[in-house]
Order: sequence, then structure tokens, then C-alpha cells
Amino acid sequence: MLQYQKLVLGELATNCYLLWEEKTKETAIIDPADDGVGISEEVERLRLIPKAIWATHGHFDHVLGALDLKLIYNIPFCCSGKDQFLLERQQETARFFLGREIKIPNFKKIDLDLDDTPKLLVGEEEVEVVSTPGHTPGGTSFYYPKDRLLLSGDTLFAGGEVGRTDLSYSSAVELDKSVAKLQNYLSLGAILLPGHGEIG
Repeated sequence: MLQYQKLVLGELATNCYLLWEEKTKETAIIDPADDGVGISEEVERLRLIPKAIWATHGHFDHVLGALDLKLIYNIPFCCSGKDQFLLERQQETARFFLGREIKIPNFKKIDLDLDDTPKLLVGEEEVEVVSTPGHTPGGTSFYYPKDRLLLSGDTLFAGGEVGRTDLSYSSAVELDKSVAKLQNYLSLGAILLPGHGEIG
């Protein structure tokens, strides 16, 4: 079985999740926001063993902590290749969302392309990789069927709000399809773990 903990990090209050197997303590770090060192401190406090970083999409507020975590734990960064351009444009994106310049780490490499990966492992437990484009071209969600945990990134939030699609690379049509896909999981009783805000 898998356990999880939510950490709210950064100026945009991004939800980072630690998802770990009880037996082995092997852990995935989902959306490491902008505080890799702070996340590592929580990992050590819980005595977890990080094995990978998963990104629901490439926006700066979800991935800034990835480089520190890669350096600390020597673990792969997993993200859709369709959001590679966002990793390369983090400075521009941060300026757009925050209205000012911030220090952006020189980090652009995807170690595992989630577009080619239908399932991921946390210890011995399988987690489904669900393509949910719209907010960004490479939007990705993760579903753990045993406990019905649905990590939706910025595709769908508790209360029914959805990710914005007024960005040049966004698609309202694709987002509608992705939300419908996630609603199917929710109809089965899934717990929604979104990229911002409360758990639903």
C-alpha cells in the first residue's frame, strides 16, 4: 500500500506530494515546487528513500526544486516530453506568473519521458500514468488504483475548478477531454490530490 503527504510550497502555494510504499519506504516526489532542500529535510524526517521525481507538467512552480533533489539523491526526473519547451522557458514563465524576475536553476533535462511510460513503480506498487493535456501540452496525472489516489496536477482542482487555458500553448478542447477522463476516476471514488488547493 502507498502513503502520501502533501507539502504546500512556494509563492504560488504549489502542492508537492511525497508518495511512498509502506514496506520499503521507497518514494516518488511529485511536483517538487521550488524548495528541493526543504523537501529533502522532510524526506529525511520520515526516513524515506526517494527513487524518482514526477512532474505533472512543466510549469516553473511545479519543477524548480527538481535540480536540488537530483543532486541530493541522484534520482531521475520524469515529465512529458511535450512540456520540454516549458522547462526551457522557465524564466519567461516565472516572469509572466509572478510579474518579476526570479533565480531559475539551469535545469532542462527529462530523464524519463512520461509519454512513453504507461505505468510507474513506487516500491512494488504500480501507479498509472494518465495523459491529461490542455493546461499544458504535456499535462500528466497519476492514478493509484488500490487506494484510488488521483494526482491531477493543474488539470482539475477540488470543487470542480480546472486549469487555465488562456495561455498560447493551452487548449480548452483538450482540457475538457482530460477533465472528463479524470471525472471517470472520481466516479469510482478516487481521492483528488490536485496541484494547488485542498484535497478533494
